[in-house]
Amino acid sequence: MKNGRPWRPFFILAFHRGASTSRTQRQSVPPATSALTHRRILAMALPIVLANLTQPLMSAVDTAVAGHLPGPEYLAGVALGSLLFSFLFWGFGFLRMGTTGLVAQAWGKGDEPAMAASVARALILAAGIGLVLLVLQRPLIVLVLGLLGGSADATRQAMEYCLGRIWAAPLALANYVVLGWLLGCQRVRIALGLQILINLVNLAAVLLFVHVFELGVAGIGAATAVADGAGTLAGGFLLWRAHRAAWPRLRLTALLDSSAMRRLVGINFHIFVRTACLLASMGWFAHLGATQGDTVLAANALLLNFLTFMAFGLDGFAHAAEALVGSAVGAGDAPGLRRAVRLCMGWAAAGALAYALVYAVAGPSIVGVLTDQPALRETAMRFLPWIALAPIASVWAYLYDGMFIGATQTRALMQSMLVCGAAFLALSLGLLPLFGNHGLWLSFLAFNALRGLTLHLAAPRVLYRASGVSASAN
Repeated sequence: MKNGRPWRPFFILAFHRGASTSRTQRQSVPPATSALTHRRILAMALPIVLANLTQPLMSAVDTAVAGHLPGPEYLAGVALGSLLFSFLFWGFGFLRMGTTGLVAQAWGKGDEPAMAASVARALILAAGIGLVLLVLQRPLIVLVLGLLGGSADATRQAMEYCLGRIWAAPLALANYVVLGWLLGCQRVRIALGLQILINLVNLAAVLLFVHVFELGVAGIGAATAVADGAGTLAGGFLLWRAHRAAWPRLRLTALLDSSAMRRLVGINFHIFVRTACLLASMGWFAHLGATQGDTVLAANALLLNFLTFMAFGLDGFAHAAEALVGSAVGAGDAPGLRRAVRLCMGWAAAGALAYALVYAVAGPSIVGVLTDQPALRETAMRFLPWIALAPIASVWAYLYDGMFIGATQTRALMQSMLVCGAAFLALSLGLLPLFGNHGLWLSFLAFNALRGLTLHLAAPRVLYRASGVSASAN
């Protein structure tokens, strides 16, 4: 007790403050106006970057624990199982992105019932998808593990891992919705706190299940499921606190309104197709690398770590753009939209230049840290210049993705990705025979640059006019 107030742990206090903001308070804060500052951009982007950096921690903990089990098949099984869930949940990332855009626009309008309804519809969709995954779990897991390959022992361990984790699929998908809601109403520090909570629970559960209960690989999968459940409980509490006045007024008939559900399904379908095309392009890149031998394949995989780390940083500004653009569009705030676009572009460009400079100067040293094999290091060094160019070529694709998601102009995203995916296929088939792996990297960078270019050209027509804000405001 201090100054007459009960003491609360900092983590719970942060949740309480962020989740109990009243509707009046939200409406009194302009979500994206001409007064938007550089400090606010950074205050939104940096927690998102930190939250992104926590995402690989669950896999890292699982890998570390499996690596101490007696036999390489345990670690191989966890690696295969983690890869399966990475692809599976990445494919359903539309639940997070679509929710962010819809909530951000409702938040810009100051329409709390619309925010609550958007989240509830997304949760219904997530529950439906999760139940389908549970019903089809065994044939789905068998099919995907068969496609991934692996030894019989590794596949058997992967099956145990997946069967332990799959039961939390509806909860993991619900967490995507909660994260989208938090980003949409610009509560990014709470989103970071939620990710930290999930990781801490996963760490405690995996140590308990493996080292105390001796459940092996199945325990590792179950621990991840428990962590997802903890995230869902915390997220559900946040949602209830934030919209407790709106929940009693929601009616199932209104939630299942055909036009609203059609819009939700349409947005999510567009993002799903866009994501599937992106995954297919990444798979095609890996396939063409594999055709050039194990050394080139390994070098490309090593260099892709640079791009993953780059995405963690640049996605922070893209996610900030989702929330700021969405709230400006929802409010019909033309000056706010213009300033949000301009400031996000400026910071994203600065981030891309910083990445390019670091990779150009420190790239050789980073390669040396990632591998001590002379042949692999020499091969990776030959293609390192492409990595230094990648931030400049890719930044606009990331940023415009965020802007179009915030404006819920997802059809244009899908169309752009389909066109650029086809262009990547054609370029890679033409340039690989001529220039080898250099041609493959050139094709890949052109793919990302073309994504940014097509969305840039579409922005005046789609991002502004189709969102109800005059393009002349830009």
